Amino acid sequence: MDELIRDLYGTPREDPRARQRVWRKVTARRRRARLTWMAIPATAALTAVLLTVLPAADPPPVPGRSILLTAAASAASSGSAGAYWHVRKQRDGGPETELWVNAQGRAWTAERGRVSRVTGRPPFSLAGRGMTYEQIRALPADAGALRDQVAALLPDGSRGLLADALSGLLRTKPSAPGVRAAAYRALADLPEVRYLGAATDPRGRGGEAFAYGLPSGVRRTLIIDPASSQVLSSVDSGQGGRSELILTAGWTDQAPPNLP
Repeated sequence: MDELIRDLYGTPREDPRARQRVWRKVTARRRRARLTWMAIPATAALTAVLLTVLPAADPPPVPGRSILLTAAASAASSGSAGAYWHVRKQRDGGPETELWVNAQGRAWTAERGRVSRVTGRPPFSLAGRGMTYEQIRALPADAGALRDQVAALLPDGSRGLLADALSGLLRTKPSAPGVRAAAYRALADLPEVRYLGAATDPRGRGGEAFAYGLPSGVRRTLIIDPASSQVLSSVDSGQGGRSELILTAGWTDQAPPNLP
């Protein structure tokens, strides 16, 4: 067929303009392909720059504050009915001791089964000062007011004891539910109180650990149960550090045995 066309019409002449049009189309396709491949590393580089320049997202909040506020809510809803405030504890691995205080402020202690009446001194202390039952019960249930009142009791130069004094209201003292809740809220606002995570005390009871430093350089660690708002233990760091297990702390109608 091609030979018949050439015999009849001769060999056709090339059209330079047609060749130029074809060449422009081929060149344009090559350019588009090259730009596409160049865009891939450019996009990756831009992503890296944005990741470097843009500020990182804020880290999730530490759960320690929310745990203390949960304990505060539990404390606020706890009951305070009973004829006696009763504490059973063990200090430094020694024998268990007990304390009973009635609504009239009379107190008894027991160690190794021997019950004794507490006389000549207040049954409690706060910030290093003796406190009666009535004084403990009269503390304010507002976190700010409680913090200020406890801080005012501290001796000069011992402001670092504020966290310890507040936590003392949660361990073995007959603080009213609102006062216990206020103490937990005040602790949640103290920057020196550090959350350490879940922990178990020497008796195997699970809770949440918090620590703070004392002016002496000792670090005191508390394990609390947020669901019950109870402090389970208090342990000091260092050789010969003090430890205290709170086995029972609450109200009861059961009187001390063999009252003297």
